[in-house]
Amino acid sequence: MKRQDDQPPQATSGWGWRYHHTGIPTRQKRNGERYLPEFKMYVSGFPESPYGIEWMRFEPGSPISELVQTVPHLAFEVDDLDGALEGKQILTAPCSPSSGVTVAMIIDNGCPIELLEFKRSD
Repeated sequence: MKRQDDQPPQATSGWGWRYHHTGIPTRQKRNGERYLPEFKMYVSGFPESPYGIEWMRFEPGSPISELVQTVPHLAFEVDDLDGALEGKQILTAPCSPSSGVTVAMIIDNGCPIELLEFKRSD
């Protein structure tokens, strides 16, 4: 059954995923860039953006997938990363780029999708 124009996507309405950010590759230097040496990339914009826009600029030799370096991605927070990955085409296996978060990338219809699971202290 196809989704109607006024219906939210299944990721949010059925699976309970929560929008986190949109990552946009760029070649332009941007104010406030933060360098991530292990990924040979710069990120900026997310802390200030009310919409969750994150700009990503990559250095030559970055280990990040060519798809992520060239195609914008959506990112969703999930409660169970392993469960969310079941049956999906995995682009990047789960890893922990910083303390308290585990991320993975999947591909849907040619688009990279980032999934994040945060470890929260209750």
